[in-house]
Amino acid sequence: MNIDLLRLKNNVDKIIEINEELEFQKDQLENTELLDLKDVKATGELKKDSMDDITLYLNVTGTMYLPCALTLESVEHKFEFTIDDKLENVLEEVKNDKKIENTIDILPIIWENILMEIPMRVVSPNAKPEKLKGDGWQFITEQKGNVNPELEKLKDLL
Repeated sequence: MNIDLLRLKNNVDKIIEINEELEFQKDQLENTELLDLKDVKATGELKKDSMDDITLYLNVTGTMYLPCALTLESVEHKFEFTIDDKLENVLEEVKNDKKIENTIDILPIIWENILMEIPMRVVSPNAKPEKLKGDGWQFITEQKGNVNPELEKLKDLL
């Protein structure tokens, strides 16, 4: 998704609007925890401030599908994040080797931020563990009893 910055740099336009629906291929999802990405939409703008710096503001929403930690079935996880920074700073974070010239590809910026939104673990709401006990272990869903009395006194402070 290349965006032409020349009109912005030459003060022809004050703002470049961004309103894109993004699609990702299965090969892009390899080597990630993602099973699928759908309904990814990026809206925002690029604008030049009073110091002639280009500022990027993006709001990205979508749905990612991840494997359940217990059953490995696909779990839907909605995400939303905002990018609001100078374009130079954002490009440094993405480790882009290109200097900002007349065009910019914001897809790598969005992709890196999507990867940072992947949760450590998701569990399907209808997942039930197959085995609740084993040799020397058991599945615990809640902490019960045996609270340290010294820590119990801290409860009164709240």
